[in-house]
Amino acid sequence: MFTIFFLFSFALGAIIGSFLNVVAYRYGTAKNLGGRSSCMTCCQQLKWYELIPVVSYVMLSGKCRTCKSKISSQYPFVESITGLLFALTFLKLLPVLETSPLVFVLLFAFFAYIFSILMVIAVYDIRHKMIPDRLVFLFSSLSLAMLVFMFFISGDNLISLVINLLSGPVLALPFALLWYFSKGKWIGFGDAKIALGMGWFLGLAGGVSAVALGFWIGAVVSIFLLLVSKYGKSKIKITRNTEIPFAPFLLIGLAVVFLFNFDFFYINQLMSYAL
Repeated sequence: MFTIFFLFSFALGAIIGSFLNVVAYRYGTAKNLGGRSSCMTCCQQLKWYELIPVVSYVMLSGKCRTCKSKISSQYPFVESITGLLFALTFLKLLPVLETSPLVFVLLFAFFAYIFSILMVIAVYDIRHKMIPDRLVFLFSSLSLAMLVFMFFISGDNLISLVINLLSGPVLALPFALLWYFSKGKWIGFGDAKIALGMGWFLGLAGGVSAVALGFWIGAVVSIFLLLVSKYGKSKIKITRNTEIPFAPFLLIGLAVVFLFNFDFFYINQLMSYAL
């Protein structure tokens, strides 16, 4: 039964990931989200069996069935990552399922929705080097609402609520200052908006850990891309001045900290002693 639910969570995530690809591609354009997808090259409408998440890409060898043009690897990648996030969320919430199935369904739906928003933000930032305001404000608003709701049902003291409320601005402030003093050259203001929501979603300890992890992953990936660009055969040339989207690294940090409860700096323990 466990295996069935786990695989179902992955399949559900992959299906939603397929839809998120459409959202990320059409967001901010005149195109609506309705209608069946078509090939980007020949505009041939895709059959149902060409739209099966991940499987269709593999069966078609990553090429359009009609014109044989290459299909972007973004599609199976987003589908697979979304499926993995949903499956790992299922594992995280498994203890809740054993005690209250209804609460499990509500929490799973909420976190699945959050991860769906963040996936679109990450893909959109990679494609356009821009973070969509409406989506990041939606993420921040939901995180704040969750924070306040959890305070009322958990019975935490008021000091904990104040600390959690301040976690968002505290995490966002360094990004905002970097953006302000560099006039947007070092970092975009959209990253500050994401950090605001991360602080409310993860709390101070989780938010700091996620930001630190995002910086580490971003640094490793940037160095790797520089080396590949310099010594490899890649046609894409990357220099120290190349703009690399940072939001995806922050969101990777958020997912890792949320799913695995990382607290790199033991902030929660220090806070428990202080309170």
